[in-house]
Amino acid sequence: MNQTKISLKLPRPHRAQRQVLREAKRFNVLACGRRWGKTTIGLDIIIRHAIAGQPVAWFAPYYKSLLDVWRQATITLAPMIQKKNASERRIELIGGGLIEFWSLEDIDVARGRKYKAVVIDEAAMVRHLKDAWTAAIRPTLADLQGEAWFLSTPKGRNFFWQLFRKEGDDWMRWQMSSFSNPAIHPDEILAMKEDLPERIYLQEIEAEFVEDGGGVFRKVRDAVREDISRTPDSHIVIGVDWGKLNDFTVFTVFDAAQGAVLSIDRSNKVDYHIQVQRLKALCDKWKPRVIVAESNSMGEPIIEQLRREGLPVRPFLTTASSKAEAIESLSLAFEQGSIQIPNDIVLIQELEAYEMERLPSGNIRYNAPAGMHDDMVMSLALAFTQTATRRSWLFN
Repeated sequence: MNQTKISLKLPRPHRAQRQVLREAKRFNVLACGRRWGKTTIGLDIIIRHAIAGQPVAWFAPYYKSLLDVWRQATITLAPMIQKKNASERRIELIGGGLIEFWSLEDIDVARGRKYKAVVIDEAAMVRHLKDAWTAAIRPTLADLQGEAWFLSTPKGRNFFWQLFRKEGDDWMRWQMSSFSNPAIHPDEILAMKEDLPERIYLQEIEAEFVEDGGGVFRKVRDAVREDISRTPDSHIVIGVDWGKLNDFTVFTVFDAAQGAVLSIDRSNKVDYHIQVQRLKALCDKWKPRVIVAESNSMGEPIIEQLRREGLPVRPFLTTASSKAEAIESLSLAFEQGSIQIPNDIVLIQELEAYEMERLPSGNIRYNAPAGMHDDMVMSLALAFTQTATRRSWLFN
């Protein structure tokens, strides 16, 4: 019988990835820095099992985070696909191999299945990883004595960290920094070290399990001063975060020359006309060189009004990328001790509570915890944009 030869083009693992594949055991925990290539190695693992005729599964924290991996798998395996179901994210191959893709938004998925290998991608982001693993995923490996791979950049000391510390003959772990990916020049990553807060650098680049992985600002109380005053060579900037619904409008008067907050005006449920008058009064007092005001939503028409009245307003369009740059620059200033703030308990609490979250796309989102505000943080961050710039390519 003639057999058709099928060729597949699989990515060639880099040196560190080959080490991981060579040293693997039954249960494997890989903590790696950004851009290390965990998706590549995860796909390599499940594809090789599937083309050998075995059932395998890919698990991810959110449905959206499955889409790119699903597309990559279908493109790579196109010559071998016998049947695929896009709605169920299921691929059946010539030779009997099967790949199923599951979102762990529902931790009870995959009950009753049996797999030879499973990959849990971005494991540190899975909200109920312990329950998902013990109650749903682990039993799927019993029939075929299957293997498991937990792949993730760390996020504090959660259950992924507990798995990383697990000992036993069947368990293997690796901690791989972004430097071990030869596709990224080391100088580029070293340059990031100059621009990132230490905690974020250690977690996202060095793949270290930082204890307060969700927090953003450290050494906040070290920056508190009781006697901040304007200096003769001051460079005054006012950062403006407009209130929305139940949020507060905040004007932060900042001296960029000495890196110091001189005054804060915070108001809630005040008519925009009155807010504009209060801002004009601040300008009369402090004579700012520039006002950095958020231009999103209702900010644009207010900015146009302020410009017509001769105020030096510079619009700031808040996007995920621009917000990340502003917040990370401000965080680095606290880290380096190059900023001073007044003993304002609301500002201090907002800064200390501020969080970062990694999204299904891999990008980072910065926000206040649920039920809290971040208006003072954003107003200060907007003012601080006039003192520093940074690069964020590694997180996009």
